[in-house]
Amino acid sequence: MLIFESPLFPNLIYLLLMAGLWFAALAVVSPGTGALELMTLVALAAVGLATIILPLNVWAVVLLIAGAVLFIISLQRERPEWWLSASALVLSLGSVFMFEVEDGLIAVHPLLALVVSVLTLGYFWFAIRKAVLAQRADPRIDPARVINQVAEVRTKLDPIGSVYALGELWTARAEKPLKPGTKVKVIGREGLILVVEPLV
Repeated sequence: MLIFESPLFPNLIYLLLMAGLWFAALAVVSPGTGALELMTLVALAAVGLATIILPLNVWAVVLLIAGAVLFIISLQRERPEWWLSASALVLSLGSVFMFEVEDGLIAVHPLLALVVSVLTLGYFWFAIRKAVLAQRADPRIDPARVINQVAEVRTKLDPIGSVYALGELWTARAEKPLKPGTKVKVIGREGLILVVEPLV
């Protein structure tokens, strides 16, 4: 028996679809190396190919689109958790019914659908919500606050090195070479690079 003729095939494609949705959500709220985007593309491309074999339920696709819209709305709301929860529920529902019903039953095993739906809700509530809130949080240290502060050279400045100021390490530049342990004053900033001079 070929894999796509197995009753497990819709369950496998369902898991790939949910993995693609998880990767996509995380890629949106924490863009980075492109690895999440690539995994999203691979998972959803595999699902797209599978739809050649498995008949699609158009209403489930509408639910997936609605879930994506709710997700986008959540990124613009002050309190994203309820919108994220609604998005997770609608995406889960759309995914479960993605494939046409046969003999009055859904193609995806109900227990698998229940477990994955609960996990998706938890994932959106905890991981995605925290990522959204972290993006919105103000930086711990405002770079402008470090001007006129006293810092300590941690790695030799010749002319670039690092200094410790306001409880954090900063990249810094000095006109003259300075040894580690030297006390310096921050006199300016060029982007995220501090300009320092020896403390007199």
